Amino acid sequence: MASTLGVAVVGFGWMGRVHTQAYARIAHHYPHLGLRPELILVAEEVPGRAEEAAAQFGFASTTRDWREVAADPRVQAVSITAPNFLHREIGVAMARAGKHIWIEKPVGLTAEDAGAVADAVAGAGVQGTVGFNYRNAPAVEAARELIVSGEIGTVTHVRLRLFSDYAAHPEGALTWRYERARGGSGVLGDLASHGVDLARFLLGDIASLTADTAVFVPERARPTGATAGHSRGGGEPGPVENEDYVNCLLRFDSGARGVLEACRVSVGEQNNYGFEVHGTQGAVFWDFRRMNELGVSRGTTYQDQPVSTVYVGPGAGEYGAFQPGAANAMGYDDLKVVEAYRFLRSIAEDTPYGTTLTDAVRSAAALEAMTRSAATGTWVDLA
Repeated sequence: MASTLGVAVVGFGWMGRVHTQAYARIAHHYPHLGLRPELILVAEEVPGRAEEAAAQFGFASTTRDWREVAADPRVQAVSITAPNFLHREIGVAMARAGKHIWIEKPVGLTAEDAGAVADAVAGAGVQGTVGFNYRNAPAVEAARELIVSGEIGTVTHVRLRLFSDYAAHPEGALTWRYERARGGSGVLGDLASHGVDLARFLLGDIASLTADTAVFVPERARPTGATAGHSRGGGEPGPVENEDYVNCLLRFDSGARGVLEACRVSVGEQNNYGFEVHGTQGAVFWDFRRMNELGVSRGTTYQDQPVSTVYVGPGAGEYGAFQPGAANAMGYDDLKVVEAYRFLRSIAEDTPYGTTLTDAVRSAAALEAMTRSAATGTWVDLA
């Protein structure tokens, strides 16, 4: 019989809901996992939101103060889905209280913040998983296997793109995401952090980089009440304090080169995320909007070598936990179920699975290097 694990969710916006739904689906997709999450406590400071979450999802208790989660002996694991400026304080407190944590990227406002949470997790001997969900796509894991096995030869260069229109509307509210003090960086922490994680997952560590950033919507209306997601409307205008766009050149430890481009105000683009990895004998292509497919070119013809569409199936990553055969679609929420499973498996086996706080620290260091490079116009080395 499976043991139960008391879990809490801190911050119940859209991502808090996604985490909660992922916990609820664990038993459906991973019936043999010897650990079952039990929804104990939801913490949300917006009046009424925690109560609504409890009524819909079955949390045993609610609170408006996340500190009650740290003090609650019923809770062994915590999802931290609060805004970025709270990540460090909450993450450190939960780890020191002996709670395992599943925390959303970018883990604070700075690399120092991410490092503080990582140190707290290591010092407490708890598990820490980070929400870099795109590497959980079975097709991405299959692409990594092709690359690591040498199927496309020696990797020469990669291009990663993360384009979205969620901030393109000029009437989008000036939420915490656009403020340095509460959001930190802009598209860097939001989208480019995923790009850095994918780059490292596929090709290894980044040696150096140079970047350029821009703000294209310099002013937005301040919200007049509680917000969720990407709200519109508001009151008095205020300045956007972080970047809408980044373009970055990468050099990897392997000698490969790369381009990473991300934008949150790309009109006409909805979650256009993906990569193209080129090697000396082939290439592999992935588009999040066709999440379960890979474009693969391999062989020794070099010129005019065709690209085949491969539909990943039960042999790729965690695909088999969701679908019985290739070309049956998986979706975004499934990636978070995979993430939840790896978090719980880490706890059950006392061994990290999936993304860890080390990945978050490496990503944050790369984002800070981009910021420095954009300010100075120089290449920046990553230790």
